Amino acid sequence: MILKRKVITLGYQTGIHKKGDFSLSDLIKNTIKNKDYFKAGAIAQFIGVVRGATIEGEKVKKLEIEAYEKKANEVLNDICKELSKKNGIVNVQIHHLIGEFNVGDALVYVSVAGSHRTDVFPVLNEAVERYKREVPIFKKEFIKNLNGRQTEYWVSEKDNVKK
Repeated sequence: MILKRKVITLGYQTGIHKKGDFSLSDLIKNTIKNKDYFKAGAIAQFIGVVRGATIEGEKVKKLEIEAYEKKANEVLNDICKELSKKNGIVNVQIHHLIGEFNVGDALVYVSVAGSHRTDVFPVLNEAVERYKREVPIFKKEFIKNLNGRQTEYWVSEKDNVKK
């Protein structure tokens, strides 16, 4: 027997938000108020935070996050809709923050609710990998390099220099 799932509008379940306009408690409230929440037996969440050092060992002072908001919201919505259709999944949310962030600040919240833990973990991983790859979000790092010099760069620019 094939069950057809109703596609729901995910407006409150995804989006780009200015720092301070969305929190972990908002994420949990959105999950609980979903009409299909009663079907959930597991919720897995990912919280991306600003780490204090680059891969090369440079000290991160702060990050600036920008986004092409209209397109980013469309892509986030599409990812959440698509992943919500997977078997056993009740709710998928991705909320990315923009603005200026210090080390330890949360940048992104991803949540997947589903029938069983075996349903939610792979979808959570896919949601994280997809938003990182597909969403037009831009990160500027302000660092102190290994020589003690302070510098800043857009991460995509640094990646292009390394290649």
